[in-house]
Amino acid sequence: MIYATSGTIQSWAEEDRPREKLMLKGKAALSEAELIAILINSGTVDLTAVDVAKIILKSVDNNLNELARLSIKDLSKFRGIGEAKAISIVAALELGRRRKEQDRPQRARITCSRDAYNEMIPHLIDKPHEEFWILLMNRANEILRPVQISSGGISGTVADTRLIFKQAIEHLASSMILLHNHPSGNLLPSQADKDLTRKLKEAGRLLEIPVLDHLIFTDKAYFSFADEGIL
Repeated sequence: MIYATSGTIQSWAEEDRPREKLMLKGKAALSEAELIAILINSGTVDLTAVDVAKIILKSVDNNLNELARLSIKDLSKFRGIGEAKAISIVAALELGRRRKEQDRPQRARITCSRDAYNEMIPHLIDKPHEEFWILLMNRANEILRPVQISSGGISGTVADTRLIFKQAIEHLASSMILLHNHPSGNLLPSQADKDLTRKLKEAGRLLEIPVLDHLIFTDKAYFSFADEGIL
């Protein structure tokens, strides 16, 4: 059987093949599709690896941040992408995320809501599900540690008051900031978010571990209860 194809990578001029192009011209000369093609190595009978990469990128509007949110299962749905290739893509994007985390200036002290948001970027960016975290601080508002309280579904997660303050007491925290992400990108707090904030603020007052803020985190922006005057 003869297939009509757009040509295999092997039939391209050497300087147009992704691997050879990287060797000849350097990594900056490659497009995102060509870099992904190197990761997946091969395409299908009628699509080159670059073609497959372009299809994947088009599905996320050529946004690498959105690509990083895709799971192994999501990537495996594309024709020509099996589990091994999907794992290679996920691993490469995770390395990029960790590099970004290491390059980020350390913020040992929280002075405003933006500081808290920046501190949590490595922990909450690209998450496809909701997670609830607390930032524990000493009297000088220096960060003792961030603590993950729970991990849930796409539209919600559990925040156990007893577990939250157990962590605060064990780490001798003087105050805390609450944080949870909205994978949808919606910054507005729900009524449940408001009710939980009031409940935890009251518990903090009784235990003398004040809740200084509650941030709703998205990949591009955040909502601060304290900044909005509703804490």
